[in-house]
Amino acid sequence: MKNSLVLAVFLWALWLPLVLPMDKVTIPAALKSAVVKVAVNSTPCSVTCGLGVRLEELCEITPAGERKNCTTHTSSCLTNWICGLLHFTIPAGKPFQISCLTSDVMGLGSQAYKYTWRLAQGLVTTNDVLFNPFRNPSPDVRLSPAKESDAGTYRCDVQMRKTFKVIKRVYFGVRVIQSDLVDLNFQKSLTWEQKLTANKEKGNTESNTWEEAKEQQLLWQELLYECLVGVGSGVIAGVLVSVAVYFVQKKLRRRAVENQTEL
Repeated sequence: MKNSLVLAVFLWALWLPLVLPMDKVTIPAALKSAVVKVAVNSTPCSVTCGLGVRLEELCEITPAGERKNCTTHTSSCLTNWICGLLHFTIPAGKPFQISCLTSDVMGLGSQAYKYTWRLAQGLVTTNDVLFNPFRNPSPDVRLSPAKESDAGTYRCDVQMRKTFKVIKRVYFGVRVIQSDLVDLNFQKSLTWEQKLTANKEKGNTESNTWEEAKEQQLLWQELLYECLVGVGSGVIAGVLVSVAVYFVQKKLRRRAVENQTEL
């Protein structure tokens, strides 16, 4: 009975526009002069996973299609909610902090979200079976200072308080080692080529000038090396030819002497 009633209402809704004359439908004057505010442009999301922000340009659109009173607005955006595993190696005794949300999202108000932390102590893993509850209601975990017992994988789930929908899950693999066992000076361990690439990425004008000078120096060194190799190869070839000619001449003289002796 209920299905028949729904079908009848649906057929009536389709039949009604056909029987009503179109000249009876009038658009109110207030609706004709209404101005709608819509987003006409926006930037990409600030993150590739989880909750991020984007800038939107909002404009009032008149019935004639004109834009006016445009403003810039910051809004949240959501992409893939699984962010994977991030690795960190820190020395024992140093402060360390990890955060579920970026600073720009925190500025929009972190109270709208709920944070659930879990810990797989002593392991770097994404196997959810190995995690145990870790009490920490804030979006940050601070290790002040970090101890070897703090090593492990910290998993953070970010949920909307109103809907309990998970909008981000991220794993932080933290290794804590004694500072006297290894030198963690990353820049010190880089090769010259790696430092050159890193300076290029920083976009420093002075470093770029230095890089260009180094590149020119390398070019001249390569040219000089090729010249030296060419000259050295020529000298060696000349010596070998001279030695070969000497032995040939010596052999010919010996045969000439032998021939004269026989005569």
